[in-house]
Amino acid sequence: MPALPELQPGERLDEVGIMGWRILQRADEFRFSIDAVLLAHFATVRKAAKAADLGAGTGAVGMFLLSRGAAFVSGLELNPRLADLATRTAALNGIADRMKIRCGDVTQVGAYYSAGAFDLVVANPPYRLPSAGRISPLAGVAMARHETMAGLRDFVQAASFLLQNRGRLAMIHLPERLTDLCIEMRNARLEPKRLRFVQPFSNSVPRMVLIESVKGAAPAGLTVLPPLVIYQAHQVYHPEVLAYYQ
Repeated sequence: MPALPELQPGERLDEVGIMGWRILQRADEFRFSIDAVLLAHFATVRKAAKAADLGAGTGAVGMFLLSRGAAFVSGLELNPRLADLATRTAALNGIADRMKIRCGDVTQVGAYYSAGAFDLVVANPPYRLPSAGRISPLAGVAMARHETMAGLRDFVQAASFLLQNRGRLAMIHLPERLTDLCIEMRNARLEPKRLRFVQPFSNSVPRMVLIESVKGAAPAGLTVLPPLVIYQAHQVYHPEVLAYYQ
């Protein structure tokens, strides 16, 4: 393991929970949460997959994809401070040759990548419309939570551009945006094929939804999986979720 990095003011080094890896984060920027873990483990990761992570943040999703067998992950992140943290995190964990981060705008994806360059794209985009709820005064957090810079359509269109035919897009979002998700995916030739709701407890209503689509697939055959339950008791992960960290 490379030597510990010199932390800049406001930075901290956190455990990821896999492979002995750690991640650089900032208290005043968006930090990875269980959403990233669930998305990375829901996505279909084929052997030696070449994946793109749109809105990569500090690189957590990419790290989990590598731990599941992806050969290479390229992350695109608009926030330069997060892109820098993710790049340094990759170097810290000795995976800089397998996880490359680019600082750029998802709405200009063609400026950074060639069409059809990936067989898997993942995205944990901003969940809320600009008119929905309070927008954080922290610019980086606001971009991560609200569609202030790029919307759902932008992420789906970017994914369609990046994917080769029969490639897959996996996303996590809010159940209330499910109709929008399906419409935008189908309009971009990305046919929804797998769907799973996520709920805090077995008797809770879903709080998130995981969805995976296939580029160029026929419009039929959506599989709805059993709900994913996060906790089996207060602050005690369900065994399935706990296994994601092992």
